[in-house]
Amino acid sequence: MPRPPAALSTPAINGSDVDLTPKIRLVFIGDVRRVQLRPQLTRGWVAVAVAMVLLVLVGLQVAASSAGFQGPLHSLISDYVATPKSATVSWVGLGVAMVGLSNRCRILALSVAAALDVVFAAERVLRGGVFTFGNGPLIVLTGLALVAWRRWAGAECTTALRGIALGLLLIRARKVGDTWLRITATVRPTVMDKYALLADHALAQPSWLLGRLVDAGGPILNAVLHWVYIELPVAAMVVAVYQLRNVSASGWPRHFLVRTFLLLGLIGPVTYVLFPLVGPDFAFGSAGRGFQVGDYWPHVVPPVDLSPGALAFDGTTARNCMPSMHTAWALAVFIHSRGGPRWLRLGGAFWLACTIAATLGFGYHYGVDLVAGAVLCLTVESALREPAQGQSWSRMGLAAFGAAFLAVLLVCCRYLAEAMARYPLLFGPLIIETMVVFSTVFYATFFAQPIRADTTVVGVGTLSVRSSFAAARGSSTR
Repeated sequence: MPRPPAALSTPAINGSDVDLTPKIRLVFIGDVRRVQLRPQLTRGWVAVAVAMVLLVLVGLQVAASSAGFQGPLHSLISDYVATPKSATVSWVGLGVAMVGLSNRCRILALSVAAALDVVFAAERVLRGGVFTFGNGPLIVLTGLALVAWRRWAGAECTTALRGIALGLLLIRARKVGDTWLRITATVRPTVMDKYALLADHALAQPSWLLGRLVDAGGPILNAVLHWVYIELPVAAMVVAVYQLRNVSASGWPRHFLVRTFLLLGLIGPVTYVLFPLVGPDFAFGSAGRGFQVGDYWPHVVPPVDLSPGALAFDGTTARNCMPSMHTAWALAVFIHSRGGPRWLRLGGAFWLACTIAATLGFGYHYGVDLVAGAVLCLTVESALREPAQGQSWSRMGLAAFGAAFLAVLLVCCRYLAEAMARYPLLFGPLIIETMVVFSTVFYATFFAQPIRADTTVVGVGTLSVRSSFAAARGSSTR
């Protein structure tokens, strides 16, 4: 019998050659099967994800129709052929989808979307409708998905479809969120703002303080803060596009802003039902439409009531205060902008500062809402990120700490609100110090460098040469 080729034989062992041909063939066939199996698994997960999204949309639409308000599917149809609910969200979704396309496709898609938007807006104005935009980008996004699925192949198709899916998912998530806000008002007829007011005594009532400052700032400051608050998706798109700008050439990063945004939007609104709040301006100000305790906000802090109770409120105002999702999302934008150039870092810091000022200064949130939103953001980020090299804290350990912190904060606001008002010098510093510790450990775990900035490490084989920047700085002064 002929011997196998020399390349498939080993040197003699105990005087005999060992034939490895069957083993090599089995490994090779196994690799082929795994390569063939991966696309099938990917397509299976995609089908499952699409089915789940459709089930959620249909379920929420049924609930919305039963309650007598517009649901997510109805809102989507309006965005396609009628008056869009938001002129920004569709463009944000299209902007995120652009990261997976070639420059030629980007120019063509943006041009067609802009032209369609102009046509739809002109038609609405001519028949006496609202002057707004948003139809074009959603139509183009849908067309891109069909073209990529039917005509493109290989890595080009995969990259394009992933970007398009993220863009469409952001738009769908906004529709789901809008419907959920209406549901919170339906299922929770009473709110717990009296408890939040007492708890905020531990934080020196920041909403009343910022409310007076914003009111004194005049219409220009008011307009700037209002624009920043409303256009948070634009800031998120800029940071996300910067993070994903090279996916066509370098592949997708393991973690990026859109993942955090979507997960925050999935987890945070659940707490709206557990701890329903409407905000200072609604419960204690002029926006309450007759359901408010009194017209106190922002100039007069209501009298301390150490026997709080639930407050009956209308069936349309969303119970969307605890936690502050605007704070959580703005903090996520700030965190993800840290890896960018100077202009991006400054923009992230500006958006976070203005969002905090707006959430409190417009009477939308209490101070404890903002703390809860920040804790939620850091907890979600901890679960999604990989720790820096050499750090002892695990991401799940830090996420568990954040989840426990958030749970304790909610319990305190509900069951220890009276004690928080009686002993603000105990609870206030305790909340702030815990937040500082959590933020510091988060930074040390995910952003601290294992090597000092003034030390350079040059590795050659197993040899490391460390040179101190301080010595060079000393020599330069001579």
